[in-house]
Amino acid sequence: MFQDNPLLAQLKKQIQESLPKKEGQIKATDRGFGFLEVDGKESIFIPPNYMKKVMHGDRVVAVIRTEKEREVAEPQELVEQFMTRFIGRVKLIKDRLNVVPDHPQLKEAIKARTIKGLNPESLKEGDWVVAHLTRHPLVGDNKTFFCEIKEKITDSEDKIAPWWVTLARHDLPNAEPAPQESWNMLDEGLTREDLTEIPFITIDGESTKDMDDAIYTVAKEDGSFEITIAIADPTSYIEVGNEMDKEARERGFTIYLPGRNIPMLPRELSDELCSLMENEKRPALCCRVTVDKDGVIGDDITFFAAWIRSQGRLSYDDVSDYLENGSTENWSPSAVIDEQVRALQAFANARSDWRSKNAVVFPDRPDYRFELSEDNDVIAIHTDPRRTANRMIEEAMITANICAGRMLQEKFGKGVYNTHAGFNPEKLDTAMEFLTSAEAPFDKEQLLTLEGFSALRRWLNTLDTTYLDNRLRKFQAYSEVGNLPAPHFAMGLDVYATWTSPIRKYGDMINHRMLKAVISGNAPAQTPDDNIGEEIATHRRNHRMAERDVADWLYVRLLKDAVQQGTVFTAEVFDINRAGMRVRLLENGASAFVPAPLILDNKQRIECNGDLGIINIDKIREFQLGDHFDIVLTEVRETTRQLVAKPVKQFPEVNPQEPAEHQAETEKA
Repeated sequence: MFQDNPLLAQLKKQIQESLPKKEGQIKATDRGFGFLEVDGKESIFIPPNYMKKVMHGDRVVAVIRTEKEREVAEPQELVEQFMTRFIGRVKLIKDRLNVVPDHPQLKEAIKARTIKGLNPESLKEGDWVVAHLTRHPLVGDNKTFFCEIKEKITDSEDKIAPWWVTLARHDLPNAEPAPQESWNMLDEGLTREDLTEIPFITIDGESTKDMDDAIYTVAKEDGSFEITIAIADPTSYIEVGNEMDKEARERGFTIYLPGRNIPMLPRELSDELCSLMENEKRPALCCRVTVDKDGVIGDDITFFAAWIRSQGRLSYDDVSDYLENGSTENWSPSAVIDEQVRALQAFANARSDWRSKNAVVFPDRPDYRFELSEDNDVIAIHTDPRRTANRMIEEAMITANICAGRMLQEKFGKGVYNTHAGFNPEKLDTAMEFLTSAEAPFDKEQLLTLEGFSALRRWLNTLDTTYLDNRLRKFQAYSEVGNLPAPHFAMGLDVYATWTSPIRKYGDMINHRMLKAVISGNAPAQTPDDNIGEEIATHRRNHRMAERDVADWLYVRLLKDAVQQGTVFTAEVFDINRAGMRVRLLENGASAFVPAPLILDNKQRIECNGDLGIINIDKIREFQLGDHFDIVLTEVRETTRQLVAKPVKQFPEVNPQEPAEHQAETEKA
């Protein structure tokens, strides 16, 4: 009776309208309640009964009132829905379909139905599905959440689920492009030089099939080098705007995931017709340039089309073993190949020395490689350090991309450029505060220049710890892809345009077509449009997240017994926030979270300062960004693919009769 009373309804509405309102984002907790996060500075409690109207991540307008002497928020208006399309697992409740979203903060089952054409009887408990949220309690007259199941991804116990589920989550293809019946080279009006007798070599991983670069190096008597970099030429088979070209653009990149890759181009192109295989004649786009003994790139940059035939299919490990140890059990080069390998090494040393003095060289980090069984179980993780041969190829490719950037800038004033603006202008003053406190020999005006920023990066490499380096990265801009030439501050280079991986990157295909126009003297068959930079950035971000997601899943599988075994790992701190710190396990590359209570379960004694990147205990700095220390895993959460850890070092309770600061100092001494 009271519910239907219009006077009471009007009175309730008037009271609601008189209450203050705030807009913010919903943050859910494991215990049913949540918080309204207002501008990242204010958190207002949301009781469990109000949380049923919203989902973690939703942006809402909420009424603020006092209940039981506590300020609470009641969400009333949906501003932005956190989730529409999502991945989840089927849950049958009283034989009715529900879906539990696959998200660490979303644990409630959502009522569901299948779309027309998808048989609900084909779905079992735990199956992975793609669903779309169709009802939200804050929209219209809806009382509950509801979703539609659009497709089934795979069965609940499928061991290949990490790959299929991750690809579906990021809306990425799970197979290579469909093959064509035949491939014919285009008539591009290019004259190709016959370099099939020149001893080009390729250096790749043992299992690489899509070999896209070959190199020929001449070491001259005056200490300079003439290097020719030959790059595979898929644009000689793919016409601008045809179906294959459109699909390559839609994919953007070859997808590299632990244990498997999904090519951007059909494998008969990427792994066969265009791959620079040993003793096979292949079309290539080439760059030839002189580099002097000090590593300076000359002005005689020349691009041309050619036919080449690789005379040595070499591997990183064999070449590195040969150059580092003087011999290898698995491989012994001919005199011609030996000459090429040593000339390329000398070239790379000259270029690396130049970059270390004039640009930016980043410290080497190992690559982590998953070894999988035939039925997709994780057998082991291998640590592959960056070795001599890796650096040789890296220097050759960087040189080639610098040359392309300069050539496209000179001829067209545009291309597909990788750029980096240095510090984010809005964060530069904060960065300067850190630098000033560290007595860094730089002023604000210097850091706005390529030379000054590069000098800062080189100076940071000389410090005993990486704390300041890690802290300053928080204030840098993101790398971008654009149509116009601009400096790449993070590399210390004036221009940088990649063209060395056209089998794997669509942006490199565009630059190939523009470089061919330089060679022929004709108008480019294709130039970058205004959308290409954003497209490439989106593809790259999705691919990186997919790679990380699959890796997290496999790490959980591999480390599931580490808690019980008490395995000790060496961890490096890469992020600190008010809840704790994130660390990387150096033995295998896995990421883990170390909650503040597992460091010390006393809020009065511990302070996690994300702004400074430090953790204090009893006002003494105990952890900071870049620190290495021992940890053990305390929890492996298979459902959310998360690792939780704690430091091996213990911080005992203080004597209540003795000041905490004094006891902490005594213990440290």
